[in-house]
Amino acid sequence: MIISASRRTDIPAFYSDWFINRVRAGFFHRVNPFNANQVSAFSLKAEDVDAICFWSKNPRPLLRHLDELDQRGRNTYFQFTLNPYGPEFEPQVPPLAERVATFKELAARIGPERVVWRYDPVILSSATSVAWHLAQVESIAGQLESATRRLVFSFYDYYGKGQGRLHAALRGTGITLQDITAPAQADELKALAQGFKATAERHGLRLFSCSEELDLSPFGIEHGACIDGQLIRQLFGGQPSTRTDKNQRSACGCVESVDMGSYNSCRFACSYCYANFNAGMIASNCARHDPTSPSLLGRYEGEIEILTTQKKQKCDGGQQELF
Repeated sequence: MIISASRRTDIPAFYSDWFINRVRAGFFHRVNPFNANQVSAFSLKAEDVDAICFWSKNPRPLLRHLDELDQRGRNTYFQFTLNPYGPEFEPQVPPLAERVATFKELAARIGPERVVWRYDPVILSSATSVAWHLAQVESIAGQLESATRRLVFSFYDYYGKGQGRLHAALRGTGITLQDITAPAQADELKALAQGFKATAERHGLRLFSCSEELDLSPFGIEHGACIDGQLIRQLFGGQPSTRTDKNQRSACGCVESVDMGSYNSCRFACSYCYANFNAGMIASNCARHDPTSPSLLGRYEGEIEILTTQKKQKCDGGQQELF
């Protein structure tokens, strides 16, 4: 079983003490985001977990627990999102220089193969042109020299409520948005893809796209996977799942995993975020967090069987597990 920590919130940045408490206890509770009465428990014991994938913009609070995770035999790797955006897009993240320093420190401790650089999402706008992105990626890649082996990127998806939130956040700033995947932006897309590829080659990085319908193979860019069964086998051995995660978008290449997080609980409050879809709930959800609880938000007091796989099994009360 692979644990995702987490697509839904930044556990290393805001919930690292809760996470290490759950590792010590050997299990956690996950609440169905669409049915609060549906609760599942999953094992975090070393013998049941192939690997833990962390997603974070600032994993520094988790660094103090790395030695204990190693001592407890947990295999870990990081999807480290390192973007250079200003406060209009990322109002609460630490300064870029601090995050670069954290990235390099993390890579020095666990190895560059276990720290994947995410430049995600790529947002094309009047303030963040193709030329701006190319300059930023080149600069960051130079600072991360020998600290990572992979660069993963994706384009911002202009759909549904996410687009409305981003437009609302930019209202009054004078910044206008452009969809780089639109046919009218074909030249910009080509320039960016070729530029990213050239930067990756200069700095010895494998370049992957993330959850992209677009075929970027003509530019030498591979479709990637963040929960990557092949990478996990390379890093840690074993036989992790090879089944595609049916709960993700059709273009996603990730293998199946169990996510530990909860939506609307990341205090970074990035204006483009898909997982924070109700800004009014963030503060109230964070207030429900208890570092000693089995679940990230709130507490479930009933009896529940601890699952060691991702198979559908009945939970307490006869309800079905989410997967």
